[in-house]
Amino acid sequence: MTQYTGIQGQNILIVSSDPANPTEGQIWYNSTSNTLKGYANVVTNAWASGGALNTPGYYMSTTGTQTAALGFGRSSSATELYNGTAWTNSPATMNTTRYHMGAGGTQTATIGFGGGNEVATKASESFNGTAWTSTNPLVNFRSYSQGFGLQTAAICIQGATNIPYDAYLTNITESWNGTSWTNVPGGNTTAPSTSSSQCCGTQTAGIIAGGNNSYPGPAGGVTQLWNGTAWTNSPASLNTARGLAGAFGTQTSAIVAAGTNGPSFPTASESWNGTSWTTTPSVATGRQGIGSAGVQTSGLISGGYGTPGALALTEEWTGSLLAVKTVTVS
Repeated sequence: MTQYTGIQGQNILIVSSDPANPTEGQIWYNSTSNTLKGYANVVTNAWASGGALNTPGYYMSTTGTQTAALGFGRSSSATELYNGTAWTNSPATMNTTRYHMGAGGTQTATIGFGGGNEVATKASESFNGTAWTSTNPLVNFRSYSQGFGLQTAAICIQGATNIPYDAYLTNITESWNGTSWTNVPGGNTTAPSTSSSQCCGTQTAGIIAGGNNSYPGPAGGVTQLWNGTAWTNSPASLNTARGLAGAFGTQTSAIVAAGTNGPSFPTASESWNGTSWTTTPSVATGRQGIGSAGVQTSGLISGGYGTPGALALTEEWTGSLLAVKTVTVS
């Protein structure tokens, strides 16, 4: 016969209200609601429709969060703000009209750089929540540029120095210190230069994935990591090769969604944990040249080019997150 005498577990904390800052795995008994509760990882992992852009467009740059995003660029100088429900037009317009810029920052403190409108530019501008101001320019002309970071500490990578884009690719990395742009010695990336998946991260810890060296040529799934000085190849590749995708998050926790591979627009979405990519539920509408913002547990993609052309659609992502849950026993 099994003996249970002497077996003890942990005491469960009895409280009249839920702890303000619980830790993962913590369990307690709420004497007010007479319920047993815990703080655990809740897996939602789903895309849902959000508010539509006022002006459909593709190659839009987006910064911020799912509930406070900034969208700008495209083939107009328009700026739009997202509050988690709807996009509204800002009276602020960019000084240099262009699309497919690199960008970094928040809804009220953003920097946008590079890009082009048939001609590649060095233009760099900052947004303070009210107006755009021209800053010192990039060192290199770049259209189809990529970027990440903050308004005061950003990275610009990839792109083409002029048209025809495929003939003038650049893999030089530039760093922004809040005042000026400088080339990073030895910071060249070997990833496809023209149409990388939109990257994400900070000035000292970034990630890029996918891309192609010609559009609409076939895409790849290469993943590269940035440490503030140099790029290194990760052994992990995207499960679905694509370029011009949406991406948001950090170097160790990111989402890549949609994009293009040749003439097709994959709807695939993938999650990155710092080591490998895992397929997640797909977006509703395949498209490329997407604006994207947020973190792995809460982000959005907006605009883009698909069928039948320029789109205004926004899709919101809710991923795995920690939450208070009532424990039921049956």
